[in-house]
Amino acid sequence: MERPLMPKATAVWLVENTALTFDQIAEFTGLHPLEVKGIADGEVLVGVRGLDPTVSGMLTREEIARCERDPKARLRMAQSVAATIKPAKRKTARYTPLSKRQDRPDAIAWLLRHHPELGDAQICKLLGTTKATVQAVRDRTHWKSQDIRPRDPVLLGLCSQSELDEAVARARAEQGMPPAPRKVPLEELGELAE
Repeated sequence: MERPLMPKATAVWLVENTALTFDQIAEFTGLHPLEVKGIADGEVLVGVRGLDPTVSGMLTREEIARCERDPKARLRMAQSVAATIKPAKRKTARYTPLSKRQDRPDAIAWLLRHHPELGDAQICKLLGTTKATVQAVRDRTHWKSQDIRPRDPVLLGLCSQSELDEAVARARAEQGMPPAPRKVPLEELGELAE
C-alpha cells in the first residue's frame, strides 16, 4: 500500500483534526497503533507540526468523512494527477562516441542516397550531426568527401532500426507519400521458403 510522504506529521494532523480510529490512522500512515495512541495522549512526537494530507493531495475530505462514519473502513490514498501524467522525454543532444564520429559522413551519404525524403533536420536529429555537415556531404564539399563510402547508420551503430523507420515514416507522411514497404528479416525468409 502507498504511504503518505511524511507519515508521522500526517498522523499528528489526523489525530488532532479528525475522528478517525487509531487503527485507521495507523494503517494509513504505516505507524503502529500504539504510536498513534501515544500521539493522541501527547507522549509521542510532542512539538511536531501536523501535515494536512488534504492540502498535499494525499486524501480528500470526502474520504476522511467516509472513514469517520464507518470505523471499519480504511483510508485510501487519493490518486495523484502527477502520477498519471508521463513526464515528457527530455530532449538532449545525441552523444556519439569518438570511435564512431568518423563514420557519420558515411551514414549521411547512405541516408541521402536511400532515403531522399528525409530532411536535413531529421538527419541531424537521427545521427546527432549538424546541418552544415549534412549540406557538405550533399554538395561533396566535405573535407573527407574523397573517402566517404555510403554505409547503413544502423550497422554503424549511430541509430537504431526503429528510430530510422520512425523518421522515414514521419517524412513520408509529411510529404503525402505511401508508407515504405515492410522489409522482411532474413529469419522470416527462411521460414517462408520452407
